[in-house]
Amino acid sequence: MMELSHSLILNEEALQQIPEPKRPVFIFEWLRFLDKVLVAAQKSDIKGCQKKLVEQLIKQIHESPGPPTRKLIGRCLATLFNVGDASLLFDSINKCNDTVRNKDDSPSFLQVKLAAISCLGTMYQHLGRMTGRSYEETVYILLKSLKNAESQTRCEVMIAMEKIVSGLGNAATSVHKDIFKALRHCLTDRVMTVRCSAAKCLQEMLKHSPFLYTSDLETVASLCFRAFEGSNYEVRCAISELLGIVMATTQQASHPTVGKNRLPTLEEVLNLMASGFLRGGIGFLKGSAGEMIKGGSSVSREIRVGVTHAYVVFIQKLGGIWLENNLNTILTHLLELVANPKAVPTHVDAVYSRKCINFILQSVLGRLLGEKAQASACKELVRIIIKHVNEDSSTETSGKDNSQDTALSQHVLVCSLQQLGSLISVLDTTASTIVCDPSAGIIESVVSVLVHSSSAARLAAAWCLRLITTSVPSQLTPLLERCSDRLDALKSSPEAIAGYSAALSALLGASRNTPLGIPQNRGKMIFNVAEDLLRSASQNSRLSLQRTQAGWLMIGSVMTLGSSVVKGLLPRMMLLWKNSFPRSNKELEQERHRGDAFTWQVTLEGRAGALAAMASFLLHCKDLVTDDVVRRLLSPIESALVMLVNVGHVFKSYGQHLKACAAMVRMRLYEVLSLLPPRSFEGTYNSLLRLLVAEFTLTENPANTTTSLLRSLCHANDSIILGFWLQDTDHKAIEDQMEPNRKLDRDNLQPNSASGSGSLEHDHTALYKTLKKGEFIPDPLPLGVAVIDMSVILFGLVFPVVAYKHRLQMLDHFSECIRQAKATRQEAVQINIFTALLNALKALVETKSSLGSEDVRKAAIRLMLGSLNHTNPILRCAAGEALGRMAQVVGDGRFVAEMAQHMFDKLKTARDAASRTGHSLALGCLHRYVGGMGTGQHLNTSVSILLALAQDINAPIVQLWALHALSMIADSGGPMFRSYVEPTLSIVLKLLLHMAPTHIDVHQCIGKCLTALITTVGPELQGNSLSVCTTRSSFLVACAIMQDHSDPLVQAEAISCLQQLHMFAPRHVNLTNLVPTLCSALNSSHLLLRRASVACLRQLAQREASEISAHAISWTKENNLKPNATKDTLCENGLEGAIFCMLDTETDIRLVSDAHDTLTSMLQTLAEENVGHWLQLCKSVLTATELVLKPDKDDVNEIDNEADADDEARFKASDENSHTSVSPRWSTRVFAAESLQRIINTCEGKNVHFDLGLARESKIVNKKDCLVLHLSDLVRMAFMAATSDSDPLRIEGLKALEIIISKFSKIPEPEFPDHVILEQYQAQVGAALRPAFSPETPSHITAFACQVCSAWIGCGVARDLNDLRRVHQLLVSSLEKLHKGSSTLVYNESASTMEKLAILKAWAEVYVVAMNNKESENNKIENDANKDDQESLLRLVAPELSLLSIYWLAFLKDYALLSLPPEFRSQLPHEGGAFYSSDTMDTVRKFYKDTWPPVLNAATLWLCNGGFEETGKIGIADLPRNLHSYVVQPNKNIEEVNTDYFHLVFGICLEALCSPFSTSSVDYVMICLNSFIQLFSHPLPSKIIGQDSQLSTELANVLHRMLLTRESVESQLAVMKVTQLLITAHKSFVESERRKHLKELAPANQEPKDLNNELASLGEGGESGVITPEKSVVFSILENCLCLIVRQLPQISPSLATSTGTIVQNSKCTKIITEESALLILSALKVVVQLPTLCSYAASAGVASIALHLIVGVLKEITTEQVTSLQTFLQSTLECLRDLCSNSMIKNVASRKDWINLLQSGLAHLTHFSKSSMIPTDADELIAVLSINVYITSAPREVVCAPNLRQHCINTFKHALQQDGTVVQVKAISCLQSIFMHSDMVVVGPYIHALCPKLIELIGQFSNELSSNINFPDIKILAVKELIHTLKVLVDIAANDKKLLIVGLYIPALVSLLIDPDTSQVAPSSRNTVHQCALQQLMKIGPQYPQEFRTVVSKNIRLKNRLEACIRSAHMGSDMNRDNLSDSESRSSLRTSSPTIKLKTDFSNFTG
Repeated sequence: MMELSHSLILNEEALQQIPEPKRPVFIFEWLRFLDKVLVAAQKSDIKGCQKKLVEQLIKQIHESPGPPTRKLIGRCLATLFNVGDASLLFDSINKCNDTVRNKDDSPSFLQVKLAAISCLGTMYQHLGRMTGRSYEETVYILLKSLKNAESQTRCEVMIAMEKIVSGLGNAATSVHKDIFKALRHCLTDRVMTVRCSAAKCLQEMLKHSPFLYTSDLETVASLCFRAFEGSNYEVRCAISELLGIVMATTQQASHPTVGKNRLPTLEEVLNLMASGFLRGGIGFLKGSAGEMIKGGSSVSREIRVGVTHAYVVFIQKLGGIWLENNLNTILTHLLELVANPKAVPTHVDAVYSRKCINFILQSVLGRLLGEKAQASACKELVRIIIKHVNEDSSTETSGKDNSQDTALSQHVLVCSLQQLGSLISVLDTTASTIVCDPSAGIIESVVSVLVHSSSAARLAAAWCLRLITTSVPSQLTPLLERCSDRLDALKSSPEAIAGYSAALSALLGASRNTPLGIPQNRGKMIFNVAEDLLRSASQNSRLSLQRTQAGWLMIGSVMTLGSSVVKGLLPRMMLLWKNSFPRSNKELEQERHRGDAFTWQVTLEGRAGALAAMASFLLHCKDLVTDDVVRRLLSPIESALVMLVNVGHVFKSYGQHLKACAAMVRMRLYEVLSLLPPRSFEGTYNSLLRLLVAEFTLTENPANTTTSLLRSLCHANDSIILGFWLQDTDHKAIEDQMEPNRKLDRDNLQPNSASGSGSLEHDHTALYKTLKKGEFIPDPLPLGVAVIDMSVILFGLVFPVVAYKHRLQMLDHFSECIRQAKATRQEAVQINIFTALLNALKALVETKSSLGSEDVRKAAIRLMLGSLNHTNPILRCAAGEALGRMAQVVGDGRFVAEMAQHMFDKLKTARDAASRTGHSLALGCLHRYVGGMGTGQHLNTSVSILLALAQDINAPIVQLWALHALSMIADSGGPMFRSYVEPTLSIVLKLLLHMAPTHIDVHQCIGKCLTALITTVGPELQGNSLSVCTTRSSFLVACAIMQDHSDPLVQAEAISCLQQLHMFAPRHVNLTNLVPTLCSALNSSHLLLRRASVACLRQLAQREASEISAHAISWTKENNLKPNATKDTLCENGLEGAIFCMLDTETDIRLVSDAHDTLTSMLQTLAEENVGHWLQLCKSVLTATELVLKPDKDDVNEIDNEADADDEARFKASDENSHTSVSPRWSTRVFAAESLQRIINTCEGKNVHFDLGLARESKIVNKKDCLVLHLSDLVRMAFMAATSDSDPLRIEGLKALEIIISKFSKIPEPEFPDHVILEQYQAQVGAALRPAFSPETPSHITAFACQVCSAWIGCGVARDLNDLRRVHQLLVSSLEKLHKGSSTLVYNESASTMEKLAILKAWAEVYVVAMNNKESENNKIENDANKDDQESLLRLVAPELSLLSIYWLAFLKDYALLSLPPEFRSQLPHEGGAFYSSDTMDTVRKFYKDTWPPVLNAATLWLCNGGFEETGKIGIADLPRNLHSYVVQPNKNIEEVNTDYFHLVFGICLEALCSPFSTSSVDYVMICLNSFIQLFSHPLPSKIIGQDSQLSTELANVLHRMLLTRESVESQLAVMKVTQLLITAHKSFVESERRKHLKELAPANQEPKDLNNELASLGEGGESGVITPEKSVVFSILENCLCLIVRQLPQISPSLATSTGTIVQNSKCTKIITEESALLILSALKVVVQLPTLCSYAASAGVASIALHLIVGVLKEITTEQVTSLQTFLQSTLECLRDLCSNSMIKNVASRKDWINLLQSGLAHLTHFSKSSMIPTDADELIAVLSINVYITSAPREVVCAPNLRQHCINTFKHALQQDGTVVQVKAISCLQSIFMHSDMVVVGPYIHALCPKLIELIGQFSNELSSNINFPDIKILAVKELIHTLKVLVDIAANDKKLLIVGLYIPALVSLLIDPDTSQVAPSSRNTVHQCALQQLMKIGPQYPQEFRTVVSKNIRLKNRLEACIRSAHMGSDMNRDNLSDSESRSSLRTSSPTIKLKTDFSNFTG
């Protein structure tokens, strides 16, 4: 029925037919349709029905429509009058006015009145001055209605007023004063939504009423300050925006606009805002009467936070340029705010005020200013810092007591330093210029604060130094040295000790965040300083406390350097910890009775510091925490615990001020224990648990302190009911301090929470601890909260291992504590207890432990159920969460049933909101944690009760919690919830249509519920059934309602719902509407909305990137055409350009990540088709220009013309001069450089992008833009990135350059043959690389630059030696670092190692390329120029080669040692290796792992190309010092050294090939295999491996694994090549052993008596012939060959495949031989046939049998088609068979018999080839013939002369000769030719006798066929030729007495093939070919056998005549040919190559 709603006139009949509950949806759908249609309609279209439409719409106003419906009614009315006739407009306005006048106060009429007010507002907004002066009456009526109106009406009136003011503009200024009077009351309304609406209305009035920012400015400001009081987040945002815009307008307005009124100056405006920040607006006017009445001047937190918001809005509205111009003024003003006593009356207020100022500065300096302006801001901050430091110094010098001024100025310093550090952190390495600039004085000024009298300032300075050194790592080591020196020099100053120790701790904490670290010994040096401080602490009581604190603080920071540094310090650490605590109870008792307050303070501080250092050790050195270390640590820990239990007397004796010190010790103790295994301190549970429970139950704490952890332990989705979503806003930093921060429930969530009050003063260890990602300033919570937090964490860890009885005792104790506490304290205790309980239950789930007995369970239930109806919502939430987790832990269905029934009963009877909300949530938590299956039987009841509660319109808070519980059940229910989707969806729609828009929480929760429902339906949403269509339509309607909501949070939920809907039913989500919504949301001021928008775009971009891009373009065009459209939404670079712009301002990690993913998805989809656009986008970012700028006109690669460019979507910046886009920041440029690489990779595989000729053609023909056309831009961008001042960007630039080199180095330049297109960019490449080799460049950049250098040199682009030298010289200069070692100690030694290894790797790659070029040059003849080029590359390397080779081999030795397993660690050299020290061993392993393959390759090449021979020739003086003791081995001779080198290279290769990661890169595999090939090709390594069977067997086994795990043909062929060389090596060894043995047997030229017996034992198998598989090289190699062959042809040995698992694929499948598999099989067969030579005589035949089996099996698999396609493979396989048949082993008497039997068996098998096949083929017979030929011509006589085998062979040939016109016949004839030529007539004779007649018969047959003019195919011509040659062989081998007979048969046969000369002209070409062949043979045989020839010819006159005629004809043809031939060289060569008959015997006088 819903489709009937899509009509212009409301279908009232259809409306009456549908059920009452569905009518509002029908009406809403009709209005939605009408709203869309009317916008596009013409006046004529609606002329006839306009009156009816107006009536229907007015009628709907009186039907009590809900908020979404009334909004649509007003829009439709306005559009109707705007498009159609306006005659009914005033009548409609009057009707609405009358409705508003109506004094009916009934609830039923309220919705009618609200609808009328809404419609009035919308009509005035859209129609404006068309309404005439009717607005006066309307405004009067609306203002009058405010007097007694309830909140909804007040809110709606304010919204209507805003619209009236907006629509009428200046025309309605006469009523603005009246409206302002009403607004003054509404701005302080008790209802928050009224305040928001009033603020928006007043903001709209600003545009038209100058009095608001001139004469009444102070009034407006005062109103805003009052509006902040008691406000919530929305009100603060709305009022602050109003206040900020008002103040900004005063600076932007022009004097003509304001007339006679005076515009306030900037100073006045700032003072006005400062008055609100400091005094809350109560007494900011003269005469502070208000202040006197109030009795105090403490500022309200709401006002302070609100004014903070307003400051940000104020500056943002004025823009970045204005801020740059007024930077000094703004900074001074803001920082002086915290120096005002009224801003910092208490420590907490000081912290809050500092956070507010930091928030303002971070928001405006971090977002509005570009990097240059930020650098200027740094200088301004430094100026302010210096000013206040000087004031502090002058105070100390003068001796005046200005402690108050110092106390106030410290806050200025703290804010300035924190902001300075944040700015430099944002700038990252781009700040190096200003940081290193002495004139800027940044470091000097910050260091000067370290001796400030204020602790907060000192800590801020230390943290600032950490941020500076994290961004500019080169300053880290110098600052460490400087601070260490100053600390040593100022040991007598407590401030200096505290300040410089804090700085050192912070700097050490920064080192792990820098890429290169600090020198290894710096940590040890600082530890020594700290140890000295601790030891000297007792020497001077004035400095004891500072030295103790400083010493332990520095030791804790040293622990962050990791195990490599701490390992050597551990014994000293243990001693320090041991001495810090009493060693026995006796010492503890003695300690109690001595000392005073100060000594106890020092003692407690020292123990707290010791425990803090212990915690740092446990956290950062986990691999050193062994069981023994834990055992030794427990001694001081237990002492600390005993001390804390008995410390109470100290407070009584020496004062309560020591409680803070004791609390710090407790917190540190809890922290240490939380890092240890709970079982390790099991003996301390009793006292520990008492301490923990007393801690968080506030037993000895009078303050009502609550933990801060409850928020994090509640489920993340519960944030919607608790207001925690504020953590996901841009204002989190300052909103944290706000209480209450809920929207509906005004109760405090955590009454005394320290939320937002974190500060560095609270915990000095934060200086070296890790900071959360995205944060710049640490904010540890106050000690009171922190100690409770740690106790809660430790309780959760210990609870699962505590006995059940102790659990029961604790739970009962919790109940008792809650019972005894009252009021606020009870609430605080409950919060702490539930936090601890939640943590414990969570730990029970994670450890899968049981809760305990029934008593424990009941005690826990009592505790939880008692809090489900608590007034505090967070306690209700915690109780419900605990109940759900408990059900998860218990895992009992009965327990779940009991709890569910309890909830049902409570919900049915309870009437108070607290009980209903708490039990609703508990019900949802049960479902959430037990799951759908565990709660399935309760699903129906749960849903029905919650749906009922969700409809309770009188209690929105109940609706909220019920809907949240419903969404939890839907999420957990899965498919079981499917049947409840429709009823739930119906209720949701009803709520959306009728719920007041002010209940934003409920709307948000509805969105969450909708998302869960969509997920439940899932892919079913794609269906087309009626029910699915209805459900889908309902979802879309619900999303549309939420999209139209005014609150951004609800809009964000709508986007999330649509995103989920798109996931399951993408076709049904209208992107035309969705994409514009997402685009406009990108500019929202609300983070949650921006985040939801980008997340949705991320999903859409993965599927429909092109669609969303197109929709964004079209929307922008339409939006820009609208008269009032904002032009600042889209700029010239489309949607992708907008997202790039976001990257410069967004700081939210999740949003930035989604933005990156979105851009990447769009790029991968769209970049290939629109390369120019994406490259231009990256270029505009990388050149740091604004994205709004158009491309340069002179850009040669510009593709789109101006007309096309205007058609693209653009994100434009504001036209105002003060608002300019910030230049892209370094992080955005880094992403642009990464995107550049992705663009190149996206185009990979498409030739047109990498072929200049094709690209130019494509551009002309297809208008397609190609990558290669933009090569100049690519190089330019890579150059700019590589030479920037940002280290990450330099790395990405070098990466891009490397990709460009690899992709474009081989692309030819069409206009210049033999040149490539990259040649013209040689200068740019060199210039890009040169800065990376400067001395100050960090090692990791130099290392990567080396890699690019090697790529450039090796790519072959540079042809001229001089061009190549530019980059080569950079590498040569880098060698100095290898010769001299690390001269500077700015970075860690591992950085030097990384750089050196990169240099070695680069040189290795260049050398490998040079050697490969040399090899290719040797393999082919090239022109001289190319020869010079290739030689030059090797000449460049040669001068350095002698030292490089030593370095490479030293590197390989290092790598081999570092690769040893941990158990062999003792074998490593104590002093380290050639390029690493023992301290950096663990750090550098990854560098070696990344570097070894090319170095191994180079070292192997060098060794095998003269290196082995040059060993020992390098003098010691030539070696660098660091390699003398490492490389030079005086105790070894050259042979031993070479052997070591061999084993080194061999071992590394073998270890690498044994890698368990079969998915690793194939590159290193090939390098290892090629290294083996190089090695074994050299005599020396070949000799070594040939002698070592064990090593060879191991190698063969590894190669076998390679064959199984690597599918690459290249690698498998390389494996076989290695195997081949391995056999060669062993073959040489066996032969040398035999020769050696023979010499021993016959020393004096004597013949040995029994040679065979003497040599029988040599070779594998020995005399017995038994091969042991585990030790056999032959067996291992044979296994490899079998593996390779059977993997290619499983059918050869299916039983072997299934039984041994040799084959990965299914053994039953049959494969055919392909070209690739043929190569592999052949390589294996060539290896197999050589294996018998490695065996002893007795074992050789057994191995040969396997080889023969494989050969025969492979031959059998060759098909008929493959005979031709794989001809080479067939020939090579037969050659393998020939090698086997002629093996030398067969000549030996001992093995001859076995060999003959074996070969005969193979021959028998081959002769039955065709017979054994079920369907014989030509291939079978052909292979049989070829194989028999091999046997006969190569096998011994005994093999082939066996009568039965010989007969089979003859029969095979006879059968083959009968295959007329086939390849078989041709091959048979050819084979007979080779057989007849065999020298052994005993073998050949029977074949001649049997087959010669058949041949004669065949030639006669062919002659007859030729004579009869039958079609004679080419194959038969070939057969005839072969017959002629074969018969000629018979003539040649015939005995003299038989010669005449054979010639007599041969010549007539040839003559019969000749053509009659008379018919030669008409004979077919085939006939002529045969004729020529026969005639040539006749002309040859005549001179060869003249006597026989004459005899035969003279006997046959006809034969003679025919022969003479043919010869004459041939002579005549020859003469004609000579006349026609030209004298050119080509014709001459053609003539000589063509056969010409020349008579050598004159037949003219022949008479017979």
